Amino acid sequence: MQTPTPTDGTVVRFRDDARAEFQADRVVLTSPAGVVAMRQVGSGLGAALRRLADGPVDPAVLLSGLTGREAAQLRGFLDRAPHLLAWGVVAGGHEMLRLERTSPGTQYAPVTVAPAVRVRLSRFAFCRTREGALVLESPLARHRVLLVHPVARRLVAELGTPRTPTELAGDDLDVAAVGTLLGHLVGAGLVDAADSAGGFESEVDLTLRQWSFHDLLFHSRTRPGRYDDPIGGIYPHRGEIPPLPAVKEPPAGRTVELYRPELDEVLARDPAFTVALEGRRSIRSYGEEPLTLRQLGEFLYRVGRVRVLRGAEGDPTGNEIVGRPYPTGGSAYEIELYLTVRRCAGLDAGIWFYDSAAHRLVLVNDEPADQAAMLDIAAGATGGEADGDVLITLTSRFQRLSWKYAGIAYGMTLRHCGVVYQTMYLVATAMGLAPCGLGIGDADLTARVLRLDWLRETSVGDFLLGSRPAGELGTWRTEDGWQLLNGADWALRAGEELGLG
Repeated sequence: MQTPTPTDGTVVRFRDDARAEFQADRVVLTSPAGVVAMRQVGSGLGAALRRLADGPVDPAVLLSGLTGREAAQLRGFLDRAPHLLAWGVVAGGHEMLRLERTSPGTQYAPVTVAPAVRVRLSRFAFCRTREGALVLESPLARHRVLLVHPVARRLVAELGTPRTPTELAGDDLDVAAVGTLLGHLVGAGLVDAADSAGGFESEVDLTLRQWSFHDLLFHSRTRPGRYDDPIGGIYPHRGEIPPLPAVKEPPAGRTVELYRPELDEVLARDPAFTVALEGRRSIRSYGEEPLTLRQLGEFLYRVGRVRVLRGAEGDPTGNEIVGRPYPTGGSAYEIELYLTVRRCAGLDAGIWFYDSAAHRLVLVNDEPADQAAMLDIAAGATGGEADGDVLITLTSRFQRLSWKYAGIAYGMTLRHCGVVYQTMYLVATAMGLAPCGLGIGDADLTARVLRLDWLRETSVGDFLLGSRPAGELGTWRTEDGWQLLNGADWALRAGEELGLG
């Protein structure tokens, strides 16, 4: 039988995703975060835990009737397992808010919000649907708030602009009750109260001013610590959705076979690794002669070809695995390469897919306007400085990662993108080409031009490649303000060996 909700104050209950199993003198509590077992549970403590399982209860009522030892056990449990509990805020005889802790740390403390204090939703807070409930969250908060009552939802909706408890009070809640609810939201870090000068923390704090909403949210969600959803390689869709194949089926189109270099040939002419590493530069100018198809074939072979393949029958999860020259998490290799060719001796201008298993190019789009649009975006990413021979667009087949990894799939594909960038830089440097990684691209344009589904596969990176011009490239001159520190002579000597000035 559900415990009656008190007139006002704070109540506690087990979270909806926690399950309590009662076994004689033992209670096992299970949640997505793990299992907690309590032993030697007496009748009084067992009754208190059943109250938590039945619904919201006043903490004082929960402790009433317990022996000193049982009360100490219960307090110890409440302190030890906050991830199993939800704390409700009751006002006007109704539970308005329910707070669930999303990370370890100190329990928030409600603050006093006076009737004339201006409050506003934090710039970093957001509402969304989660498991059938409307929740309020923020990367700055260690709790999520379930807006369980329409009045609470109305209050939060009105906090897009600064308001006072007096302005927000109405027939459903008086000023004191509104102040109480806002005090919990301010204390939890989801609502900002104006300071004595009338400013709000996210506008006044110099560190917070330099965080964008999306960047801080992304940061908080891609590493454990501030969020309680399962994270990592947990195979959330195994048995329900088949994994994508490790090698993408190439599109239909005209094909061009690519040059395959011999290892001994490459070893004989490549510079030493440290020379390539120290001599790496972003080069945004190009030689009079274009990149050649032979050079492009060697570059792609050394950067992105599929070297080995293991079928699904060889993996206990039923997932295919491949190997390429660069590392990825879980051998996912979700990155694909598309080439927008402006000039390349032996290859027509157009937009091509790199078939990494067959080591060939497949034409996907030969519209000059689409080629120009892609190249214009790339040139703009360099401030109009570079107009490369070839633009290499890195796309991600996202579900290759999200089939296995929860919470970190997109962050992981960006890490992989960086790995491919560095591999491209080192190979291009060793081959005497002009490489330049880009920081901006147009995902919608790319999806349209490459004829891809934006949700299944689209761009996560762009890289310009071309023939290297003669002359000085990348020398750090002290007269330009450079200070040469920590072995700068390594880079200068490597540059001289590579002919970079």
